[in-house]
Amino acid sequence: MNEKEELSYSLHLSNDKNKSKKARRSVKNTETGTTSLSNNAIQNHQQLSKVDKHNLRKYDEEQELICTIKGTSSIVEDTKNLYLDLFDDARIKYNEKQIRNDRKIENYFNHISNDNKRDLACEIIIELGDMDFWANKDDKFKHKMTEVFKEQIIDLEEVVPNFRIANATIHYDESSPHLHVVGVPFKDGMKNGMEKQVGKSDVFNKISLKEIQDKMRIYCISSFNRIYHLNYTLKAKEEGRNVDINVANMNEYKKFKREQEKYKKQLKELNNKADELQNKSNEINDIIDNLKPTIMNKNNYSISSIEVDKIKEYIEQTNDTTSNLRNANDIYIILKKYEDDLREHSNEVRNLKKKIKTRDDRIEELEYDLNDANDTIDELEDKVSKLEETLNYFKELWKKFIEFLQDKFFSSNKYDDVINDLYDEDIIDDNELDIIQNNKNIDKNDDFEK
Repeated sequence: MNEKEELSYSLHLSNDKNKSKKARRSVKNTETGTTSLSNNAIQNHQQLSKVDKHNLRKYDEEQELICTIKGTSSIVEDTKNLYLDLFDDARIKYNEKQIRNDRKIENYFNHISNDNKRDLACEIIIELGDMDFWANKDDKFKHKMTEVFKEQIIDLEEVVPNFRIANATIHYDESSPHLHVVGVPFKDGMKNGMEKQVGKSDVFNKISLKEIQDKMRIYCISSFNRIYHLNYTLKAKEEGRNVDINVANMNEYKKFKREQEKYKKQLKELNNKADELQNKSNEINDIIDNLKPTIMNKNNYSISSIEVDKIKEYIEQTNDTTSNLRNANDIYIILKKYEDDLREHSNEVRNLKKKIKTRDDRIEELEYDLNDANDTIDELEDKVSKLEETLNYFKELWKKFIEFLQDKFFSSNKYDDVINDLYDEDIIDDNELDIIQNNKNIDKNDDFEK
């Protein structure tokens, strides 16, 4: 590995599909690539459940490539417990001052979940190194990031003391290892309402996010170098996400530039071979000039086997060199044209990247729609289960009713009349009538035996 290689670092508030289209437009125009709008966070219980399913891979039951380093297997319960720990004393103290019961807060988690003006929780995503860096690393190398990310969550709560972490989970199933942190930002010493309250905009804003990122990126590369025993540096921090693309920094451009240099070298070597062929051409011309007519026919010329071999070798070398030379020239021309086009049409490249981003956003939207559909299926399955329980209850009740009729009317002629009336009114069917009559016959036999 190259010890001088630079690594990129990213820390940003999640911008999942919980957020409005307005927020997604706004995030592209801010200095940090984030927004302080209230809908750039987890706003209620339903959205928290979606984050739970996504981060813990519950929608596909594939948890083997994730690693939860803080919290449990339920982000929802982790957050509820954190709310109790953070706010319950303040809630009780607040309620004691309230004369009217309708002003009291029974459950602060539910209270905020039902409040459209405030956020229930926030999600932060942290990543060190891009897709190219991690592409050729094995699993053992990647999973050492667990220790790096463990230190990051400790550092995060130190850098942002008014942000408490409920759950932190690493994803190793994508192109780069990255950490999802779900936590609750809070403000203290409030004069109105509870003394301690949830407060995302007080903790995360444009200015504070820049300061947090500056500190966290330094802590992260320090942890990485110590744990991996390396000496990497960080890439310069990129401000915002809508930065113009510099052609000289594009990965694809660099790749083709390297190819171009390689073929330039190959072209030079082939040109040298062409000079050698020119010398051999002169030798072949001398052979041809010195050919002598045969005795039998003056139009035919005699040539030695050695001279024939030289001509064949020359032809073979010529064909091979010419073919390679033509290919190298073609590739060089293509690469040169690509370079020129790339410089001339950098705006088109940017637009293409934007289209890819839009496509990725749409895929993510569809993923969340699928999660919503799965939630609906789960709800319907619960309803079906309850209906089955209700149906079983009434079946059992009907069975008891039949047994009651048998007990009450068996010794009386009214029993047969009642059963016949029930049958005539379609209250019982043929099958049930057979069961009743069979039970009646069995009971008669039992009495007879007694």
